[in-house]
Amino acid sequence: MPKLSLVVPVYRVQGYLHECLDSILGQGYTDFEVIAVDDCSPDGSGAILDEYAEHDARIRVIHLTENVGLGRARNAGLEKAQGDYVLFLDSDDTLSEGALKAVADRLEATGNPEILVYDYARTYWNETSKRNQRADLLAQDAGPDVFTLAERPALLNLLQIVWNKAYRRDFIDRAELTFPPGYYEDAPWTFCSMISAESIAVLDRVCVHYRQRREGGNILKTVSRKHFDVFDQYERVFDYLDAHDELAQWRGPVFRKMVDHYLTVLERPGRLPQNARAEFFHRASADYRARLPQGFQRPSGGQGHKYAMLERDAYATLTSATQVMRLRQKAKKGARRTLNQSKRRAMGVFYQSQLRLPLDENLAVFSAYWSRSVSCNPAAIDAALASLAPQIRRVWAIRPEAVDQVPAGVDYVRVGSREYWAAVARAKYLVNNVNFGDGVVKREGQIHVQTHHGTPLKTMGLDQQKYPASTNMDFGALLKRCDRWDYSISSNRFSTTVWERVYPASYTSLETGYPRNDVLVNATSDDVRAAREALGLAEGTTALLYMPTHREYQRGFVPRLNLERLAEQLGPDVTLLVRGHYFYGTSSRLAELRSAGRIMDVSDYPVVERLYLASDGLITDYSSAMFDYANLDRPIVIFADDWETYSVVRGTYFDVLQEPPGAVATTQEELTELLRSGEWRAEPAAKARQRFRRRFCDFDDGRAAERVVRSVFLGEDVADLPFVPLEERAPAPSAGPRTAVSDSIPVN
Repeated sequence: MPKLSLVVPVYRVQGYLHECLDSILGQGYTDFEVIAVDDCSPDGSGAILDEYAEHDARIRVIHLTENVGLGRARNAGLEKAQGDYVLFLDSDDTLSEGALKAVADRLEATGNPEILVYDYARTYWNETSKRNQRADLLAQDAGPDVFTLAERPALLNLLQIVWNKAYRRDFIDRAELTFPPGYYEDAPWTFCSMISAESIAVLDRVCVHYRQRREGGNILKTVSRKHFDVFDQYERVFDYLDAHDELAQWRGPVFRKMVDHYLTVLERPGRLPQNARAEFFHRASADYRARLPQGFQRPSGGQGHKYAMLERDAYATLTSATQVMRLRQKAKKGARRTLNQSKRRAMGVFYQSQLRLPLDENLAVFSAYWSRSVSCNPAAIDAALASLAPQIRRVWAIRPEAVDQVPAGVDYVRVGSREYWAAVARAKYLVNNVNFGDGVVKREGQIHVQTHHGTPLKTMGLDQQKYPASTNMDFGALLKRCDRWDYSISSNRFSTTVWERVYPASYTSLETGYPRNDVLVNATSDDVRAAREALGLAEGTTALLYMPTHREYQRGFVPRLNLERLAEQLGPDVTLLVRGHYFYGTSSRLAELRSAGRIMDVSDYPVVERLYLASDGLITDYSSAMFDYANLDRPIVIFADDWETYSVVRGTYFDVLQEPPGAVATTQEELTELLRSGEWRAEPAAKARQRFRRRFCDFDDGRAAERVVRSVFLGEDVADLPFVPLEERAPAPSAGPRTAVSDSIPVN
């Protein structure tokens, strides 16, 4: 049997679950098991658990058939635990490095006590952390190594949580400990275990990183009548005391913790509905009078005054005192309010006037790539909206310098114009693949759709804090922009887990697939021929699309290949289509190479998807183009001559050299050889591509835009649009010459 059993309840944490499990499995200490309980989570958490369990026998997964809540999910895991000790870890939190070894060593050093209490630190989105404020209570030199609570009663002043302790399993059985349903389920377990334990030890070390989720996921930030559950939880604690006369000495201390807890729930904003506050107070007052221990002394000062008001059931008095405190706090915020007013004035009187007008329920504003073009996912959603909801007027926000590139028939407003501010002020829907400017106010009733513009290989959002050389981003400002989102579009489950972690806000993830990829999945052979003809590609020509990504350490587009030499070595039947990243402008160097004949600069080509259709294969390094192109099931070649530099400077989510979508070259000589030899579309490359497609093409089945429109604009349930299995999709083949080795092999 293992020494330690870790029970991890899981619900709606797909963005954080990898980090949680990695923190456990990466421990140097190995004598443990993990009981992961999928509490019927509606996201991809259950699949993530199964994936980990498949590769590590220490993980056992329990899939519950209905959502039972945190407490009972822990009970389900507890029933399966076989270790000498049981530890609990919430699935959005993590273990610190070396935590389990420190716990095991301390248990052995203290003779295996019934409870070991260890420390934690709160961690925040900006990479900061704060250790538990009462860490002094865990000093190991404050007395004997092993003690009872009576010897160190101040431990009751620690936050009453279960996940900062290791519990001996036979003690759990002896004390008959289980978790009740409802909010605040930690209280009965923690109080009853601590007052019952005959041997307790402490470990003065941070073992758990307690994630402070700014987007919610925490009952303490949820306005609900469920906070009334706290009364049932303390009723269970006092029932336990009634059943154990030997614990009578703890009535006073537990009573004080109960009253403090009630006052906390009552006073903290964001918990009780406004119309339930008086009812809560009266119930708390009734509990106070019913459980008041004989000879109890109220605390001094303001807290004691609140105790007295509870005892007298004086809700009106408490409300008046609270209002006085709020007035004082309001005065302190005067300077901040003045600053906010200045910002609002800066937005312009006209915009302010438009914000006061009613929303136009049939107006949608679109933008893509910082309003530089009509393209990407927003353009695909625009097209689907025209078909499925023609009553909604569609307007694009376009920078003044880009208006000459707007396709004919597209309605647009110039960014910064009166028409622009009127549109973003009154539109019901705002759709973008980046963020609208900071001056855009999210109005009540507006719906913001963030489509993103690629599956992330490179680190994004808050993860970029770990790579300061890659950005000078104001992450606080970024999160304020994310707070405007109502929906985040995801092309695959991998992306969903990344977006939810690096852009923590209260949006809904829509796993629809990328609308921009619908055209790739639905294209016909005629579409492929038309795309090639538009580029002037001769019949029998092999067209290779070269799309390198942006590098923060490189100014302008400098091809990392000697394109002239590559074209010469590949021969007259090969044309290189070269497309620089959209961050780069027109390249004079590419203009020179274009005159050579077999190199075509397509950097300004308006629709990249048509380039995908026209080409026979993709050459890229770290561009998200590889994920989109994989939907065509055509060869992809990774040319990564600076992988070590790129991965260190920018950071990546996986090693593309080890998990590529096809053949890999790290020098121009290697690239030339695999292209000339046919290795780029041989069977090993095709197998790598199929593994890649299974991982990243799960949602892109050709109906993504329809799912978005029906879900967001029409309010429909899209469950009747199930995803077409990958093996049933039949993308149009390329039109170039083919070798004896098939480009495609069946998906297993």
